[in-house]
Amino acid sequence: MKFPIYLDCHSTTPLDPDALAAMMPYLTNDFGNASSKSHCFGWKAEVAVEKARDRVAKLLGAHPKEIVFTSGATESNNFSLKGVAEAYADRGKHIITSQTEHKCILATCAWLEKKGYSVTYLPVDETGQVRVADVKAAIRPDTILISIMAANNETGTIQPLAEIGALARENNVLLHTDAAQAVGKIPIDVNAMKIDLLSLSAHKFYGPKGVGAVYVRRKDPRVVPAPLLYGGGQENGHRSGTLNVPGIVGMGLAAMKAAEHMADEVGRLSYLRDKLFNGLKERLGAVHLNGHPTDRLPGSLNVSFPFVESDSLVASLKTIAISSTSACMSAAAVPSYVLAAMCLESDRIHGSVRFGLGRFTTEEEIVYTVDTVSQVVRQLQKSSPLFALSETAGPQS
Repeated sequence: MKFPIYLDCHSTTPLDPDALAAMMPYLTNDFGNASSKSHCFGWKAEVAVEKARDRVAKLLGAHPKEIVFTSGATESNNFSLKGVAEAYADRGKHIITSQTEHKCILATCAWLEKKGYSVTYLPVDETGQVRVADVKAAIRPDTILISIMAANNETGTIQPLAEIGALARENNVLLHTDAAQAVGKIPIDVNAMKIDLLSLSAHKFYGPKGVGAVYVRRKDPRVVPAPLLYGGGQENGHRSGTLNVPGIVGMGLAAMKAAEHMADEVGRLSYLRDKLFNGLKERLGAVHLNGHPTDRLPGSLNVSFPFVESDSLVASLKTIAISSTSACMSAAAVPSYVLAAMCLESDRIHGSVRFGLGRFTTEEEIVYTVDTVSQVVRQLQKSSPLFALSETAGPQS
């Protein structure tokens, strides 16, 4: 067993060795610009890019021409929201999203509000799911876009996208989803779910960092967002800039492998995730699950330990890498706004930690994690005066 054990696959995943191998030629001898049409260096790069485009499209059930390469999900989200807002402003200026979206969605919506757009931030239930009835009630004649994430980056809760997509289509409203956490981990079919725009990042499914894509529907309906970046008109005018050929090649290989292994990985990771949770429950008794009990990413486990501050727990686990909040929020040192939106008690929020299991997680590592986390939690609880009082009063239910 190799230490430290990595259980933070929500923040990033290790680069698949096969993806790295596929990238290497384009980092060395095959260094051409995919937009260079006059020689073999450019032709070879273009062929590699289109092969990757096809692989990403197949992972989503999309047409290759609907895949636009970007630097990652943050850019894809900004492009989707700002691009639709600008291009469809004559139809309306109302956008619907949820309170538990990734910060790049919430920050973009706040920016749009300053530009005169109206944004409805839907609440979620105690499991973190948006209620479809709330989406329906929020739609107005001037609503142009609904943006709901596929799966949450802190709890792993999966949203009812197919139902929301059907509702959006009935009302002639576009549906965008930030699927950075879901792509490559659970099945996503943009046509069956009636998704019009979808954002993803390669590094969330064992591809390289700094590259991603956005799916843009080309028919029924045809979606034409305004560009975020202007320049040479690459990616059919959607996204100007020289393409990151090595990154795109690595993402394509990672997408292909994700599709091939998804069915097996869903079962394997669900088993390991449940083994981890049940093991902690057996050892500690009071362990609270944060998120949906069943509609959850297979490798995702967010739990709270009573009388334990999550930051203290994370810092005490020298041989296990986990987190107490989203990687994009860890620098802010603030409690989880996602768990707060789920109306969880303050103590439960402050005692929450996130385990992110992945393709290279082993059962041996899970057994070790159960033992080690249980020991450290007990040590921290014993140092809490409130825990001592609770022990005197009787065991927690």
